[in-house]
Amino acid sequence: MDRDFMTHFDGKVSRKQFGLGLLASGIGATLAASTNLVAAQDSKPATSVATTPSAAGQETYFFKNSAFEFVLLATLGRAYFMGGNVGKVLWVIKRIEDGNYQSAYDALVAAGDESRSLAESSLSRGHRESARQAYLWATNFYDSAVYFADGSGDPTRAAKTWQMMDECWLKAIGLFTPAIEQVSIPYEGTMLRGFHFRGSGRAEKRPLLILNNGSDGSALDMWMMGAAGGTLRGYDCLTFDGPGQGYALWKQGLFFRPDWEKVITPVVDFALTLGGIDPSRIALQGISQGGYWVPRAVAFEKRIAAAIADPGVVDVSTSWMATLPPPMIKMLEAGQKEQFDNVMNSAMPQRAKNELAFRMRPYGTTSYYEAFKAAMDYNLTAIAGKITCPVLITEPENEAFWPGQSKQLYGLLTAPKTLVSFLASEGADLHCEPKAFGLRDLRVFDWLDETLSRT
Repeated sequence: MDRDFMTHFDGKVSRKQFGLGLLASGIGATLAASTNLVAAQDSKPATSVATTPSAAGQETYFFKNSAFEFVLLATLGRAYFMGGNVGKVLWVIKRIEDGNYQSAYDALVAAGDESRSLAESSLSRGHRESARQAYLWATNFYDSAVYFADGSGDPTRAAKTWQMMDECWLKAIGLFTPAIEQVSIPYEGTMLRGFHFRGSGRAEKRPLLILNNGSDGSALDMWMMGAAGGTLRGYDCLTFDGPGQGYALWKQGLFFRPDWEKVITPVVDFALTLGGIDPSRIALQGISQGGYWVPRAVAFEKRIAAAIADPGVVDVSTSWMATLPPPMIKMLEAGQKEQFDNVMNSAMPQRAKNELAFRMRPYGTTSYYEAFKAAMDYNLTAIAGKITCPVLITEPENEAFWPGQSKQLYGLLTAPKTLVSFLASEGADLHCEPKAFGLRDLRVFDWLDETLSRT
């Protein structure tokens, strides 16, 4: 087995990266060698792909391992909306050994346990605001720990840690004023779990922002990346776990689907039953892989007055396919399922198999071939022209997962469109701007205010 391949999978590929369909740089060469196909390649596969912040040229603050850097920067960034104390997050970061998944998991879970204990103590003595904040801290630490659970060697930890995170989130939302309401959204014979956040102010009819998560985000992400800032500005916000996401995945066994309008239409139907909502001012925001799902949905669901893609994603499969050597791609195209799966099984160490198996789960398959083929169905090229509502597309500098696709989506749109850059010099670079929630809210909601005022 290629040592570089083993090292990369053992230390440099996080669950977050696999959640976006990324394979390690260098996998192409290893897979090709394992099947004696190197000579058959038309060109040498890339050994370095700009799929992580460091590979994209981003200066790191804490870790050389770019996966660790990204996840822990997000943990720190959540302090902006009371997701933690900066000093405590920095202390936890210092306890983590660079590239050691067990170290990261243990440090984050310990911090989550400590925060949860603080919350329970405050609540038992009637200090609701203190308890609310501490439950949010615990939610943040547990949520970040989930990203390292599979790589720590025990695949069952992911579900258990997600459950701990979810319990703290549910405790926290009940302590908000007004309370954040858990809702059930009818969907194809079952219910999708969601949360309704009521906006501040006394407007008789309020605009609504529907928040669409990505491939492995949590409700906490939607609070940090839309609901917290939106409610302060008088927006009601509605988030949900769609097929393959959060509660729908872990508790209901629902899986991703490319035709996301079949999800959003029932969500809009439900939204219109909420009191105090202005039906002419409903917006939809997609984060991460939601940057594919949201444009896809609004191409068909015309009750959406404005859409936000952060970032724009035209073809989800590019991040899956980027490092496969040409012979492996030919296997996919030829339908050689058994051969493709055999090569993947023989080329990857167990830790990588655990991580990729977890990331394939939302697609409803345990076959590598079927997962790669499924990702190919997530493509907006022939659909983007059907979008008619105004669209805001973010373009963060050092976008690691779908570089260049924000501009690509912008070019495909014929509807009113805005491309907004977020720069490293602003502290706002990287996928989904994890270090700059305040600046992100400023630009997104200023655009949304102005756009919805014209509807």
